[in-house]
Amino acid sequence: MHTVWKGAISFGLVHVPVKMFSATEDKDISLRYIHKECGSPLSYVRKCPVCEKEVAWEEIGKGYEYEKGKFVLFEKEELEQLTEESSKSITILDFVDLTEIDPIYFQKTYYLSPDQAGSNAYRLLMEAMRQTGKIGIAKISIRSKSSLAAIRVLENCLAIETIFYPDEVRPVTQVPGLPEAGIVSDKELEMAKLLISQLSTPFEPAKYTDDYRQRMLDLISHKISGEEFHIAPARQESNVIDLMAALQASIEAVQHIPSDPGTAPAAAGAKAKPAAGTRKRTAKASGAQAEAGSPVLSEATGPIPVIAPKAKRRSTKSKETIS
Repeated sequence: MHTVWKGAISFGLVHVPVKMFSATEDKDISLRYIHKECGSPLSYVRKCPVCEKEVAWEEIGKGYEYEKGKFVLFEKEELEQLTEESSKSITILDFVDLTEIDPIYFQKTYYLSPDQAGSNAYRLLMEAMRQTGKIGIAKISIRSKSSLAAIRVLENCLAIETIFYPDEVRPVTQVPGLPEAGIVSDKELEMAKLLISQLSTPFEPAKYTDDYRQRMLDLISHKISGEEFHIAPARQESNVIDLMAALQASIEAVQHIPSDPGTAPAAAGAKAKPAAGTRKRTAKASGAQAEAGSPVLSEATGPIPVIAPKAKRRSTKSKETIS
């Protein structure tokens, strides 16, 4: 793993040197904008609308727009001074129960490992948190932004999850169209609880997959090899007016079909669309590709770039860094 941050956890007078690593990764398939006429990938240009010229990175500063068209400007050194003291420290403020934090506050998870000679202090903090069942609420500066964070034990590792400040979470009262408080039907409520009970199962993350990403990878493979592909007709759901009938049909469906990870039972009234004619698309394949057959494309392979005429191919892979 790539180290994205180095610093220390401090609670009381205890100082634990640690390294930080990203615990998650984005596996979305990135598609680039292409000029249809010649197949060249489009580039983004940093251009000043007043000077009408491209601006180099060394000529770019930062500013805050306090009124329309009016900015206060900042030098790099001024911004660095704001985070200099706290940028290398994770200060635990309180220890709380994990159940007291609503999931809406969580942002991104990182792993923490001991750094230098901090193994003993790291192990001590981890074991104390494990036995007390508490998690630490801390402050950390990430990318020049102060964030709250929750430090908890995850298997045999300390994990830190950045969380929103309270004023960054919008109140539920701002959500339009919420139903007013009222009385629900006892029969419908019992049926709904029964359906939830029959669909309840221990959480096993490995059961769930990104179906869209896999379909995208398959489509890319077919296009490279020049094979035809078929798009299955989407299931159309109809609005169900009889709620009791829908609940009953859903319960019966759960009782008669084998469990399929990530797939919910069909609601009553849903009409399966008849098999429609398939669309065919073909892509020109080179002679070498035709002889080799359809290439196997893994998730790590990602999208295949189009080789544009007289265009330099640059790596678009970005590294996550934390200042």
